[in-house]
Amino acid sequence: MFRRRSDDAAASTVLEKQDETTQARDPQAKKGRPTPKRSEAEANRRTRVVVPKDRKEAAKQARDRMRVEREKQRQALMDGDERHLPARDKGPVRKFARDYVDARWSLAEFFLPAAVLILVLSIVKVPALQLLSTLLFLLFFVLVALDFVRLGLGLRKQLGERFAGQNTRGTVAYGLMRILQMRRLRLPKPQVRRGERP
Repeated sequence: MFRRRSDDAAASTVLEKQDETTQARDPQAKKGRPTPKRSEAEANRRTRVVVPKDRKEAAKQARDRMRVEREKQRQALMDGDERHLPARDKGPVRKFARDYVDARWSLAEFFLPAAVLILVLSIVKVPALQLLSTLLFLLFFVLVALDFVRLGLGLRKQLGERFAGQNTRGTVAYGLMRILQMRRLRLPKPQVRRGERP
């Protein structure tokens, strides 16, 4: 509490070291540097992260870093670049689920436009149209549920065959939520054409 603060140079070197250590790398690859001695590792852990004396400047730098990170993620969602995708979209399992869904036609992707159309029909003050809209909604809902089951079972089977022994938890739900979106609005953007095998 009563210690003197280090100068800004020490703070910037700590931040640079943290940036170097947080870069993603393949777990099988060598880290490219020797393992530090225990005394060095403990000294690094004891080093306090020093906030610059000018807190407004520190907040501005943090906002700039976050803005750059968000822009990288947005660009990755458009291009499909695996390195900068958000954590929920990363990995070969999630990529396969996206490709599996994007390669198939599905009634579920037309659910939202159809729901809007049925809603408009139900607002019209003609009893026959209101009854028709209710029946259409029920029929479409049942067809979408059957489509969900068909695609979900197919995706689960393919994941079991291709990624046996790997953690695929939540991937089927991820794929089914992607089915509900219209193809052109999906993020990350589809990387396969319809009919292609992933």
